[in-house]
Amino acid sequence: MSETKNELTTTENAFAVTNISETMKEELDGFELTFDRIKVPSGGGLVYELPSDDPANPAMAKEFRAVILHHRCERSYYKVEYDGKNEAPDCASVNGKQGIDKETGEVKTCADCELNEFGSGKGEGKACKVKRKLFLLLEGQPLPMILNVPTGSVKDFGSFIAKTVAKYGSTTKVVTKFSLKRDTNAGGIVYSKVVAAFERLLTETELKSVLPMAEQAKSMAQTMKTIESSDE
Repeated sequence: MSETKNELTTTENAFAVTNISETMKEELDGFELTFDRIKVPSGGGLVYELPSDDPANPAMAKEFRAVILHHRCERSYYKVEYDGKNEAPDCASVNGKQGIDKETGEVKTCADCELNEFGSGKGEGKACKVKRKLFLLLEGQPLPMILNVPTGSVKDFGSFIAKTVAKYGSTTKVVTKFSLKRDTNAGGIVYSKVVAAFERLLTETELKSVLPMAEQAKSMAQTMKTIESSDE
């Protein structure tokens, strides 16, 4: 594995990307679109694992900077406690509003589902876990990468989103710094919490190229009808 770096930094106009939507439509016709994934460590680790040109040697970073092109709420429910295996949840929602039961195919409304109520899970928690899927543009990358914000990080991330939108109008207009910190849940388990912080506003040159990319990311996200196994 490659040497751990303290951070990945960005320079002015680092996010002035090239629009490649038409080329992608031609080249990827008939393929199922996938994105590289930034991995959050387990057990209170403080280093992200980022994709690299060599899949066997991912890049490691304590923090990195990116533009949030798009983000969405996802929910997942496991009848049996998740054991880390790559298995689909028993009920999943890719929009946080309607879930699909894996066994019956039934569509359920998340807002009034009993599994979405506090106390339905362990302790005072919910049986159905919510996370946030982020489509991020990192410096020098032509395509978005995915970061799944785990359940334990969603509340604080939501506060960051609210403050950023209130002050700047959109998270797509700013560069966000991502780091990690250790925290402990109600059950006494130590975990890694995603921390998002404002870094700077995009330059006019960056914004001009990033906004079309954000629209592309939203369109791409709509083609993703499944969610990954839980990160927790």
